[in-house]
Amino acid sequence: MLSEIRYGLAAVLLAAGVLSLVTGVVGVYRFRDTLQRMHAAAVNDTLGLFLCAASVILAEGISFTSVKILLVVVFLWIASPMSSHLIAQMEVNRRKKEEE
Repeated sequence: MLSEIRYGLAAVLLAAGVLSLVTGVVGVYRFRDTLQRMHAAAVNDTLGLFLCAASVILAEGISFTSVKILLVVVFLWIASPMSSHLIAQMEVNRRKKEEE
């Protein structure tokens, strides 16, 4: 009984994570400006990643695999904002050069 509830909750979390990621993809294709596209991708990427990882950890249970999943999530949470910041900074510099 408890395992069915756990797997049901994991399925709900996974569906919410996939929905968040799909929303981010739609936002990337819908917006025209680079900075708006990056914002849509970054916000939904973070939420979708968290929900999908939480789903897998819940379905798998606390184990060494859960620790590895958490390490991957932490790495992506560190790398994604830094890369987004660099891309945004390049875009702002490019716009400044075009205005001159």
